[in-house]
Amino acid sequence: MIPWQRLDTAHIPGGGELRLMRRGSEFAIKLGSNELMNSRLTATEQALATLACDRIKTRTAPKILIGGLGMGFTLRAALIVLGPQAKVEVAELVPAVVAWARGPMADLFGDSLVDPRVTIRETDVVDLIRAARADYDAILLDVDNGPNGIVRKANDRLYDVNGLAAAHQALKPGGVLAVWSSAGDAKFTARLRKSGFDVSENAVRAKGPQGRAQHFIWVATRGG
Repeated sequence: MIPWQRLDTAHIPGGGELRLMRRGSEFAIKLGSNELMNSRLTATEQALATLACDRIKTRTAPKILIGGLGMGFTLRAALIVLGPQAKVEVAELVPAVVAWARGPMADLFGDSLVDPRVTIRETDVVDLIRAARADYDAILLDVDNGPNGIVRKANDRLYDVNGLAAAHQALKPGGVLAVWSSAGDAKFTARLRKSGFDVSENAVRAKGPQGRAQHFIWVATRGG
């Protein structure tokens, strides 16, 4: 068995430390004893993009906001679905994660970071959402562990009543809010509906149909 090697660490604003780990060609990003993401488990991150972008891909020059760069699987999947006139903003709070994407994990990202449709913003996605007024056709959130976060308490601002109201305001009519989570959350589903979204819940296997680990994706559509 090849041992895990720690490549780098990164401070999280507000406290905590991420660790970038590698074992052969496999990468993982960890926080304490929790593995936040792994390069072998990609299906649900890809599904986050495809479930949302399939709904808005026929729009003229759609504008997408992705919260959380991670290992780039959501970004790459979105670029496959979207046409050449699309614009994709990616908000990443931890600058080191962007550096890892351009450094040790570059093979995972391919040419996605230099795609002319893509803009990387080293900032809190909360701030971009709050500043927007019907700017986005889709907002994709792969931030923390989902609505019940473990990485950063401030992430709760995305998923509470005020955060969902801001997301609703940031979307164009018929726009889509898609949220990744490691587990289901009936209370979050209820908050989405109370915030004016039409909601579908999707259970997706982390390694595709044959995988055991199951994650959840909410696809919430803003009414006209």
